[in-house]
Amino acid sequence: MKNQKLLMLVEGGIMIALATVLSFIKLFKMPQGGSITAASMLPIMIFAMRWGVGRGLTVATLYGILQYILEPYFFSPMQVILDYPIAFGLLGLAGIAKGHLSSPRTKIRWILPSCGLGMLGRTIAHVLSGVIFFYEYAGAKNPWLYSIEYNGSFMLVELIITSIIIYAVWDPIQKAIPVRT
Repeated sequence: MKNQKLLMLVEGGIMIALATVLSFIKLFKMPQGGSITAASMLPIMIFAMRWGVGRGLTVATLYGILQYILEPYFFSPMQVILDYPIAFGLLGLAGIAKGHLSSPRTKIRWILPSCGLGMLGRTIAHVLSGVIFFYEYAGAKNPWLYSIEYNGSFMLVELIITSIIIYAVWDPIQKAIPVRT
């Protein structure tokens, strides 16, 4: 049990570091923030799927705080909280897949929905931030539609990239470092 806690802490730190490095590899950068990266959310999603929602939320929130420290975009304190610890923290919802990825049949049914839930949580937080704090960018367009289109455009691509890679690497990761909780 003690070794599993140590493994979880070390893995969490490594995944935050790896996600941070991947976040600097931007394939496409949006004009008012947001980008398509080299699967920067992948390590956070894998951690959540391996360790569960609670631990996933914790590691994802810490990742969000680090993202703000490294690439801050400050408009107001509430915007920072919504766009960083809350938005990135919700990636930990992917942990609902914990315990359901042991066979190919269950893996195909759980990876996309759990990744989708985590990224949907993040997208909702960014959409709310867009509507509340950045509505002027919508111009004459409805701020809700603008924010959904803007944030959904890059998050959908990130979801597809991340889900495909997780499906491909899940079995080798589980075989190399099994989790026993």
